Amino acid sequence: MIAGPWAGTVLAYFGADVIKVEPPGGDPIRGWRQLDKTGTSYWWRGHARNKRSICVDLKSSDGREVVKRLAGVSDVLIENFRPGKMEEWGLGPEDLEKINEKLVYTRISGYGQTGPYSKKPGFASVCEAVGGFRYVNGFPDRPSVRPNLSMGDTMAGLQAVIGILLALQARGTNPRAPASGKGQVVDVAIYESVFNLLEGVVSEYDGAGVIRECSGSTLTGIVPSNLYRGLDSKDIIIGANGDSLYSRLLDAMDLSTDHKLRSYDTNAKRVDNIDEIDNVIGSWVATRPTDETLKILEKFRIPSGLIYSVEDMMTDPHYIARNQFEKVEIEDIKRSIKIPAISPVLSRNPGKTSHPGRSKPGQDTKEILSDWLGADTKECSKLLESKSVFD
Repeated sequence: MIAGPWAGTVLAYFGADVIKVEPPGGDPIRGWRQLDKTGTSYWWRGHARNKRSICVDLKSSDGREVVKRLAGVSDVLIENFRPGKMEEWGLGPEDLEKINEKLVYTRISGYGQTGPYSKKPGFASVCEAVGGFRYVNGFPDRPSVRPNLSMGDTMAGLQAVIGILLALQARGTNPRAPASGKGQVVDVAIYESVFNLLEGVVSEYDGAGVIRECSGSTLTGIVPSNLYRGLDSKDIIIGANGDSLYSRLLDAMDLSTDHKLRSYDTNAKRVDNIDEIDNVIGSWVATRPTDETLKILEKFRIPSGLIYSVEDMMTDPHYIARNQFEKVEIEDIKRSIKIPAISPVLSRNPGKTSHPGRSKPGQDTKEILSDWLGADTKECSKLLESKSVFD
């Protein structure tokens, strides 16, 4: 529900003409979390931005035919169903290749299209666990924890975007590669999207037999890099794990003459003495308000910063200068809201939000049938009357 639509949102933000195929009644995200006066999720306004909406009953043969015809004139299709569902509907890759061999067919599922787990239901919460992310996230003396976000879905959506762009290049837009002229299947698994975040975990285990465990607010084998609480009970992150950075941090704390601390001049030595180093830094940070500490650290060019809430972000001058918030008008509630911009920032053709997520499922059904499929008024009316599509 999140990964596939997010991939489409990123592409739409940077100029793709994206059609969102919604089920009768609309996408479930429309009703999630905080809702506006119309019962529409604020999240939906950014999640479905820049997309046009067509509402289709895929249980009906005429509805499936509409989707097939749309695929026939599209560059990319993104689907987020369990493996095999599209084939049941006659909309699998082999079915659509017959009518559009250039189609890049993008599939996002919990465990991929092959393998013994492929048929399992795969929400991000479970896939983050199977993919190893949850194992290294949390504190050693407590059960594993998750960030209050669907990271697996977001990462899978980004992997889908990468796969789509690579497939389009291979199809024939890369002047340095032989063009196939054909599309291909992009197979994205949510568990693999978080598995790809594990850095050296696999090679460390295979080479040294070491299983990286969760380490709370620190990063195993990197010292110092931790969270420290100031006199005002605000938390800051300090990352001074480079040798020269550590030396400057001692200068910042006025400990440059402490020969013992100064002797920890390599990361390996600091790892062996992590508790002592963290206690010294923590005691120093605790003696003053965090804004004063941050000014000192900035003077000595030590990477550091507050842990921001969304409220902090919305008032931060750097976020504002980088145009990280875009204001969109919601006509049916007669107010504007801010939604986050999408990175990266491109100098020649930057992305932008042209409109928020549609207020009504199928708001563009007639327009899409006409513009994309050449349907006349009579055909549109017939499809609407048969409840194959909705507006």
